[in-house]
Amino acid sequence: MKAAIVFDAGRVPVFGDFETPVAVGDERLVSVAAAAVSQVVKSRASGKHYSSGNQFPFIVGIDGVGRLDDGQRVYFVLPKAPYGSMAEIAAARSGHLIELPEDLDDVTAAAIANPGVSSWAAYHERAKLRSGETVLVNGATGTSGRLAVQIAKYLGAGKVIATGRNPDSLKALEGLGADVIIPLVQDKATLEEAFKEQFAAGVDVVIDYLWGESAESLLIAAAKAGKDAVPIRYVQVGAISGGDIGLPSAVLRSSAITLMGSGIGSISLDRFVNATGELLRATVPGNFKIASKTVPLSEVGNAWPLDDSNRRTVFRIDGGV
Repeated sequence: MKAAIVFDAGRVPVFGDFETPVAVGDERLVSVAAAAVSQVVKSRASGKHYSSGNQFPFIVGIDGVGRLDDGQRVYFVLPKAPYGSMAEIAAARSGHLIELPEDLDDVTAAAIANPGVSSWAAYHERAKLRSGETVLVNGATGTSGRLAVQIAKYLGAGKVIATGRNPDSLKALEGLGADVIIPLVQDKATLEEAFKEQFAAGVDVVIDYLWGESAESLLIAAAKAGKDAVPIRYVQVGAISGGDIGLPSAVLRSSAITLMGSGIGSISLDRFVNATGELLRATVPGNFKIASKTVPLSEVGNAWPLDDSNRRTVFRIDGGV
């Protein structure tokens, strides 16, 4: 079968031939229609993600959309290595299949599942977001962050604060549900004051896609301006700005900040799959907006380096069981 294949860590996937998978045990074969590039997919392909394996060659991609041999249209996740989702055929466990709503198209489903579930799971499983609470999304101008703003509003957040570096993208978030926007391009002192103003007014949940310097400023501002003994649930989801920070110990001793992460390991895989199903069923009713571009899988070598955080790259695959 045809597939996008990684032959060594850090190399761009190559369109070529790979052995067709055989369903074993409770696995089902999926005729793949669409699969999207995500930060996790790119990180695994580079060999840098914590879930990356050392088995080469392998087919890139962790999730996708397609049909079972009975015609049922499904979203699937985590084919067993060395197989991935960017191929004509994928094999996935029955528990990793989600039936798609009829009104949700293949491209949108493939594009939204991974970036959308990052915040959906964080809100439900880790932060336990309650209606009327205030949410701050740090790094809201990327695909995942834009969805985090929309999903927070859909789940009942009373106020959403969005941060980001791109002024135009940040301004556009006001049309997607952001009540307050904070540019991260300000000097450090000005930025900390902007953060302190929001924490003084009350922030219940922080969803952080950046880490790095902005996370340091957020946590320090929260400790300084947040009300004594009033919990702030800080959920770390991504590390686009760097994997490490310098955090004074007094930040945690002098505040009611609860610092946690959200990802596979902090949430069981079964719960992640369940959260993805909830997200996909809410996508059309919630009118969630996600920018995407479709590319034939045969063009993976050219399209892979051009993928960015502004539009989700979705590869279309013509396969058949």
